[in-house]
Amino acid sequence: MTASDDNSGGGAERLRFDDDPGSRRSKWLAALLVVALVAWMGSGYLLPGSSGDEAAAPGRDAAPEAVSVAVRASRAESVTTVFVAEGEGVPERDTQVRAETSGSVAEVPVRKGADVRAGDVIARIAPAQREADLARAEEELARARRDYENAETLLERGVATVDRVAETRAALAAAEAQLASAREALRDTAIRAPFDGRLEALTVESGEFVQAGGAVARVVDLDPLTVTVRVPQQILAGVQKDQAAEVRFITGETRPGTVSFVAAAADAETRTFAAEIEVENADGAIPAGLSARVRVPTGEVEAHFLSPAILSLDPDGRLGVKVVEEDDRVAFHPVEIVRAETDGVWVSGLPAEARIITVGQGFVNAGEKVAPRPESEAAVSRAPEDVRPAMAGDDTE
Repeated sequence: MTASDDNSGGGAERLRFDDDPGSRRSKWLAALLVVALVAWMGSGYLLPGSSGDEAAAPGRDAAPEAVSVAVRASRAESVTTVFVAEGEGVPERDTQVRAETSGSVAEVPVRKGADVRAGDVIARIAPAQREADLARAEEELARARRDYENAETLLERGVATVDRVAETRAALAAAEAQLASAREALRDTAIRAPFDGRLEALTVESGEFVQAGGAVARVVDLDPLTVTVRVPQQILAGVQKDQAAEVRFITGETRPGTVSFVAAAADAETRTFAAEIEVENADGAIPAGLSARVRVPTGEVEAHFLSPAILSLDPDGRLGVKVVEEDDRVAFHPVEIVRAETDGVWVSGLPAEARIITVGQGFVNAGEKVAPRPESEAAVSRAPEDVRPAMAGDDTE
């Protein structure tokens, strides 16, 4: 760079950098940098792919690794299908005992809650009036019989007429009827149990007046105890009279029973049929009104036993089980629960022999190829940890 000042002449020459030797060097450096950058960016188009790209290409075309699942070989067994229903125990007979004649209660020889036999006296109405009526009826009968006999004698002598004999005969018949009624009224003063049972209620006390037809007591017959249930129309054919049944009461007691009645007409609202199961209860230990669960065997079916955790749903919402077929592909079989137990369920709908997926069924779909392993091996090697890494790229649960 050069600069000169002409102080004597009063003018100044402009400052210039073109003549500086360092300015030419910087231009060459910038040009070299631009060329190098363009060459680097164009190398991807002009030069062949790197070895890393060549190694990655085969991986894109390779088939995915089969998912590892644990399977259990299962064979179908014959299982009894059972109809289960909730019901309630009701007495065989439940009757209100009523007074058949009016009067004052003279005696109540039993207490509420007592067991009674048919014919036992529950209460007794004072018989004095009925005894007087009986004596009067007996006297009336004796007088009517004498009149009739006298009329017969006079008719034989030709003194009386046939009409007189007919009148005395009618009077005799009326007296006999009155006597029978008086005797019946006297018997009715004793209010008796109509059948064997338990005195569930007693509504009278000594000295109380009762009207004819008034309730005096309630007698309940608990042997046998009847459990009433409702049977759906779909399984009505499987529940028949005289079938054996099992009844478990809410108290925990279980007793055998017998189907004693199945209705022939369905309820108009529920479309179910009434059924009754009789349970022997000679000791009266099971009271009426207890809730009960009834189990009635209805047939036999081939079924597999498995854990409820193995069950799954298909896209249509059907309950089923995933199995591995001979070509190691997954198949989904819709099933029905035949019977439930505390440690598993019995299901129908599977082949007679099947390899059921027990671990990993949530990570595979029907038609997929899998790598099945016996359940015992999967348990030893902690199957859930082994399965999950192989499924890291699978989001089709």
